[in-house]
Amino acid sequence: MTVANWCIAAACLLPMMVAMTSKVASVAGKDRYDNADPRDWAERQAGWMKRAHAAHLNGFEALPLFIAAVILAQQAHANQDRVDILAMSFVLIRVTYSIIYISNLATLRTLVWFAGIGVSLAILAQA
Repeated sequence: MTVANWCIAAACLLPMMVAMTSKVASVAGKDRYDNADPRDWAERQAGWMKRAHAAHLNGFEALPLFIAAVILAQQAHANQDRVDILAMSFVLIRVTYSIIYISNLATLRTLVWFAGIGVSLAILAQA
């Protein structure tokens, strides 16, 4: 498996890890995470926990373009080292994006979001 393929796996797991931050934190809170009704629980959250949920959802929204870009670049026999570096950059950007989103830095979040889209498009351009 290539580094880019491992990055696909990491990018797929990242949104779930982001969601876990608020779920684990809620164990000590008064509105404990309810696995029997997780969507209602998420809708009741506020502050950073609500932003963590939003970052979680956005993580899944970013996946299709990234995954398609990596697969198409590899099918086109693009330079694998370049694809690997771009894929690692994407994962790093998405980790940074999640931290920034949870930290409520809206303008910076938007800039980092564009960087992630740009990296996915750069991978796609390799095809």
